[in-house]
Amino acid sequence: MSKTTTTVMDEFTKVTESLANDYVHDWKNKGGKVVGYICCLIPKELFMAAGILPFRVRGTGCTTPELAETFTGSICCSYPKSFFSQAIKGEYDFLDGVVFPNNCDHYRRLFVNWPRAGMKTPFLHMVSNAKQLRPAAFVWEREEFIKLRKHLEEHFGVKITDENLWKAIKITNKTRQLQRKLYELRKAKNPPISGTDALKAMVASTAMPPEKYNEMLEKLLNDLKSVKAQKNDNIRLVIVGPCVDNPAYIEMIEDLGADIVSDFTCFGTKIMWYDINESIKDPWEALASYYLKDQLTCARFDGDQDRRSEHIHNMVRDFNAKGVIMDRMVFCDTWSIFNYMMQKDLKEWKVPFLSIEREYIPSFMGQLKTRVQAFLEMLRS
Repeated sequence: MSKTTTTVMDEFTKVTESLANDYVHDWKNKGGKVVGYICCLIPKELFMAAGILPFRVRGTGCTTPELAETFTGSICCSYPKSFFSQAIKGEYDFLDGVVFPNNCDHYRRLFVNWPRAGMKTPFLHMVSNAKQLRPAAFVWEREEFIKLRKHLEEHFGVKITDENLWKAIKITNKTRQLQRKLYELRKAKNPPISGTDALKAMVASTAMPPEKYNEMLEKLLNDLKSVKAQKNDNIRLVIVGPCVDNPAYIEMIEDLGADIVSDFTCFGTKIMWYDINESIKDPWEALASYYLKDQLTCARFDGDQDRRSEHIHNMVRDFNAKGVIMDRMVFCDTWSIFNYMMQKDLKEWKVPFLSIEREYIPSFMGQLKTRVQAFLEMLRS
């Protein structure tokens, strides 16, 4: 599939290929603060309501996570090791703070070792996200977000009002609505934008000012109306996995004759398929409800596998996919269990799938290319 060639797409590509991009530099030069957040379970709306730029931490640019292994050991997911290595190298010195989730032992270990590794990040905080969907969990989640608000207010000398929080929610909901429009285009028989470029547009939303991003994404959607999609016989696939943030990974798959038309990933439909409920009077309850259960839940959540499975089934049907690539990081126990349960469902639905266990760093792609190629040949036959 040909690449999307527009000014906006070129900008999204630049943002995706770097960490401290031009938009971040401009924000900092104007005296703005930037706080990194790890995982889509952290409510970026809180940072926006405080006048802080939220930046999702990634391992972009890491070729080997050896620096991190001094603190994490070798038996650790390469995703956190990669961005931790980048931080040790100074690639995240532009951050004024980092907010961690308690998702797994790997993230918790990073929270402890971040200052020990020599990073001088002034503000560090851990959000203890709930893991179950019981009523008590909503109370817990709301209180955790209020604790984060208090810490942000005390450290940065700001006031996070309900009014500003609602403004932030409206902005991020608009982002989600625009991103869903982008995905609607992928339902076409010959989509006007590749899965590679769609991922670039998604990753860019986590690394630049939200209002500017919305403006640019709207322009991209308008530009795509005039794109004449090329006919192809590519195999349509859905990719399922955690931290798929490297467009080169999707490009490798698509260059072999596939179209990644949709996904269930932490940089894809998981972060935008549903909006925060603006009809709830209390914005803190709206945030707690969304990040606990309204958005597509993470594999770490108990008791919601049926809904996750239904979403993936719907993606396969609605995007006319012929197969699924199941993706997980080495040493990620949570996604191992999730993949095991999903494979049983895929077999029941008679949907072909390829299960991939990979490292985060780019060198893994050469090893997987042959397997993906064989999977596509099997689907064609």
